[in-house]
Amino acid sequence: MDVRISNAERVELLGRQKALEIVDKAIRHSPGDLTEVIIRGGVSRLTRFTENYIHQNVSEVNQGISVKVIFGKKIGVASTNSLDEQSLREAVENAARIAKLQKPNEDFEGIPEPEDVPEVDAFSENTYAFSAMDRAHAVKAVIDKAKSKGFKAAGAFSTDAGELCVANSLGIRAYFPSTTASLSTVVMSETSSGYASARATDVAEISAGEVGRKAAEKCAMGENPVSIGAGEYEVILEPLAVVDMLTYLAWMGFSAQAVRDGRSFVSGKLGQKLFSDRFTFWDDGLDKRGFPMPFDLEGVPKSKVVMVENGVASELVYDIKNARKEGRKSTGHGGFGGWGPMAVNLFMAGGSDSVEDMIKKTGRGILVTRFHYTNPAHPIKMLITGMTRDGTFLIEDGKITRPVKNLRFTESALRVFGTMDMVGKDMVRAGRTVAPAIRVPAFTFTGTTEF
Repeated sequence: MDVRISNAERVELLGRQKALEIVDKAIRHSPGDLTEVIIRGGVSRLTRFTENYIHQNVSEVNQGISVKVIFGKKIGVASTNSLDEQSLREAVENAARIAKLQKPNEDFEGIPEPEDVPEVDAFSENTYAFSAMDRAHAVKAVIDKAKSKGFKAAGAFSTDAGELCVANSLGIRAYFPSTTASLSTVVMSETSSGYASARATDVAEISAGEVGRKAAEKCAMGENPVSIGAGEYEVILEPLAVVDMLTYLAWMGFSAQAVRDGRSFVSGKLGQKLFSDRFTFWDDGLDKRGFPMPFDLEGVPKSKVVMVENGVASELVYDIKNARKEGRKSTGHGGFGGWGPMAVNLFMAGGSDSVEDMIKKTGRGILVTRFHYTNPAHPIKMLITGMTRDGTFLIEDGKITRPVKNLRFTESALRVFGTMDMVGKDMVRAGRTVAPAIRVPAFTFTGTTEF
């Protein structure tokens, strides 16, 4: 399917010109010394299915504006999803009123000045035009794969078209439209489940039949699982499981604020080798292999930040506040408030191995499809805890021998990426991250389940 729609026909979106007109009005109305304005919104379309039937089809259009008014170091924020003139004035007035009631924020380091923002195309007309009937046909392809094996499928297929506009009283005017298509499914039998998903900017890159096939095959492989004891095993983490660990590693470790606060494992260790030579890990908001975003929520252009290169902890991500405190330049990772700067467009370098290669080199280990209920347990040690889900298998003497019931794990991401001895060649998009599968010679499972 290849549908082309002109900008004028994107009725659910404001478009660059109108968005900039709205932020200009808000800034003109502001009595503050400084003002920041963010518009976020667009159209979100979703089809949900369960028990091999579509049970929900929804479409939502929404645009919201957030106004930050600053007097000296007193800051007030107000928001609304009504963009008419009166609502804009009220939002600005409310933000100004709130600011005047605040104590000065002595940690405030000002707002950024404008820079040239690189152009990156992340808007697919195919995705924008994808209809409810198109999603229904795709869902049918998934369900057919489940039915062919006597299983039931559940999941969701969403197609979103969004826009982000960031502006401030110093002259920043940044606008970015984007699209995302996301299909995920869990295929279930009486005793097992299998998961598969696909995400893309252009919906044409998603094969619903392939997603359904993978989930149904995992479900078939997982029937009648057996219990195995907790303990330390060789482990193969498929990309979805790797992504979970990478996300915590980035958010908890490579934020300049986390390092300054002394709550990061990187504190005092930049330039040191902390991981395997095979591990290279970076953030790049301009790389179209992921889901690009050319500027942050402060309107600062994104820079590529190599956080780990061949095992060496190399760089941190910065927002305006932390950059100015250290006499540095923001890397374009700001706007997350009290969370500090965050890396959100993550990439891990691939290797030369296939999952099949990893299985052949495993004596006794576990193959993990994905995790769920993952949570940080200790930020300095980078301990993460969670559960396996939707396809967990025992490997013996280089072969998958049986499915196993899910296990709880508590393991350090430092050890995982520090000791991994094989890295996959096939890259997978999950969330905003692109990652391969990996093999780790020792991984700690701390508990068992009955399912």
